[in-house]
Amino acid sequence: MKRILALILSVALMLSIAVPAYATGDENIDGGGGNMGSGTSTSYWNPGMDGVRVSVINVDSHAVVGNVIDLTNKTPASGIIHFGKVSKLSYNTGRSISPVVGNYSYINPSQSLPRIISSGSYPASIDAIRSYFTDEQVIRAIAGYVGMDFDTLICGDYKIVIEPIAYLVYNGSNYAMTATEAALYDQVVDGNLRYWMGSLTHQNLPLAIFLEEADLGYPAWSGSTTSKVSNEQIISSLGIGIVRFNDEVEEPEVNAFDYEYRVDTDVITSVEVSGGQSDPDNPVTVQFVIEGSTYTISNVYYPDGDSQLVWVKWHTPDEPCVCTIQVRVLGGGTAQSTITANIVDLDGNDPPNPVADDRNDTFTLADIPEKEEVASASWGIWSPWWQENWVWVENWEKCWHTDRWTDSEGKSHTDRWYHWVDNGWWEDQGWWEFDYNAYTASLTATMVITPDNLSPTASSSALKSGYGIQQSVTASVSTTQSSAVTAAQNAVTYFPEFNYEGFWRLLDRSISGKRSTFAFKDNPYSTYNRPTHFTPIWYPDGSYTPYTWLLDCWTPAGMLSLNLTDSLRISGDLWEDWHIAPTT
Repeated sequence: MKRILALILSVALMLSIAVPAYATGDENIDGGGGNMGSGTSTSYWNPGMDGVRVSVINVDSHAVVGNVIDLTNKTPASGIIHFGKVSKLSYNTGRSISPVVGNYSYINPSQSLPRIISSGSYPASIDAIRSYFTDEQVIRAIAGYVGMDFDTLICGDYKIVIEPIAYLVYNGSNYAMTATEAALYDQVVDGNLRYWMGSLTHQNLPLAIFLEEADLGYPAWSGSTTSKVSNEQIISSLGIGIVRFNDEVEEPEVNAFDYEYRVDTDVITSVEVSGGQSDPDNPVTVQFVIEGSTYTISNVYYPDGDSQLVWVKWHTPDEPCVCTIQVRVLGGGTAQSTITANIVDLDGNDPPNPVADDRNDTFTLADIPEKEEVASASWGIWSPWWQENWVWVENWEKCWHTDRWTDSEGKSHTDRWYHWVDNGWWEDQGWWEFDYNAYTASLTATMVITPDNLSPTASSSALKSGYGIQQSVTASVSTTQSSAVTAAQNAVTYFPEFNYEGFWRLLDRSISGKRSTFAFKDNPYSTYNRPTHFTPIWYPDGSYTPYTWLLDCWTPAGMLSLNLTDSLRISGDLWEDWHIAPTT
């Protein structure tokens, strides 16, 4: 049996408690947390009201497999508001948040959970968390809950994702929410959840579980473990732990670059600015120094304890290079000071000229690859507004009076006296409040391949091997902040005869607004200089499926990209269309 090798999650705890005797595996855990607020009569959380959401993820496709379940030792309220059983991975690939009242399903496991979320008086235990989720009996129970065979679950093709859940009262209603759901819901209510429940929803809940090593597309957390975090930080990096099953622990992938861009492309570079409060009385300005030019973004605002994503749109050079971007923050606040971008050229790997006597007797069809795919993104901008609070400032002053009179004997008298007069004034002793304006972008696309219309025996869905195909990709971006988003700008097509590697075609692009179209470039090996790709003469009968990676649709929250495929049927080869007759 393979060992349960790594639990890549992190919890905010300090005390050790006894661990189950059957625990096995090597842990990779770090954690943090801070003091909790006192709450109000209508918005509060009781320590211990926690649990976890568990989902099983396919290692290759990152798809959710089987049932998603919630485990807790508690009995949540019958009419609790929740958001369904949605894995963090589903939210990060475009699933929107949708509240549901009642009918919340959960499981009280036979082997009770350890405390998940720390509070000031009730710290969780890092050893207990590690032991519990690497315990064989717990893993067997999870396999049963999600509907999988235990040996299949631990074969190395799947990982278990664990997300902390809090059961809280907000505005007088009971809620169940993961850290990711709390961040998404806070965007819906314009920051009100963070305002009242931030010590839980934006501190101890997301910091209860996070990654120490990058995995499944999520980074290791290297930020503060004792203070509040932003919605963007939660959505992108926090509230997720991973149990993996391998014979050997994989070394984390090391990437020396913060960004990888393509040449001659509009891109967006972002940083997260935080520290103190930035408002119109104390504004922050951010400068990006890129390729000798300085881009200045003024009036960057955010409330105390939060942050603001700041970005710049620029165009990459025409030649590959490594670009070092300097970031300066003026007026307070901090951000990453240096960003390194690797700028690459995808052109120049076109397939070689096919010839009539090509052979590949050992060809076997490879799996269609899946590169990074992010179909939607969200971000936001803090907007400050002044909350007036007019206060009377007292300024009491003596008002003196002098009385003079002559008595009956003719003597003069003088008497000075005073009374107090408030010569105060009204003064606005208000403060800055902030609204969070959320924005989104989503990318959709279609890919169609057709036989070259110069193929004499092709139909709309089939052709003989050796003839050419043509391709069309149409992409569209919908967004609520057009100025902050680029169109999809590059598309690369890979072919089954090369096992989807080694050779590819960078497609010609045409962009109008946020709509892009792509097609093959003119092929120099085509007799008629057609925009075509020739199928190899030896390709076996059956499905012929090119694969296209659509990319470089940039947003402040990162790049949107899609995996696309389309198929034609190969039936016969072009030699069948040739007839050699004897001369007479």
